Amino acid sequence: MTKYEVIIYWSEADHAFIAEVPELPGCTADGTTQAEALKNVQVVIDEWIETAKSLGRPIPAPRGRLSFA
Repeated sequence: MTKYEVIIYWSEADHAFIAEVPELPGCTADGTTQAEALKNVQVVIDEWIETAKSLGRPIPAPRGRLSFA
C-alpha cells in the first residue's frame, strides 16, 4: 500500500465518488462508495508507478498532507 494523499469527493456529474492523488498527475479513480473509490485508486496508483518506472520518469516521494499557501 502506498502512502500518497488521496482526496475523495462526490461528483454529481458522474454520480460517483472520485478519488484523486494530487502528487501523481492524472491519477484518479471512481466508485459507487468512498471505500470503493479508495480501493480503485490504490490499483491506479500502483499502475501509475509501474508505468512511470517503465518509461524512466521520476516518481514523486509521498509528502503526506498537502500544504496550502
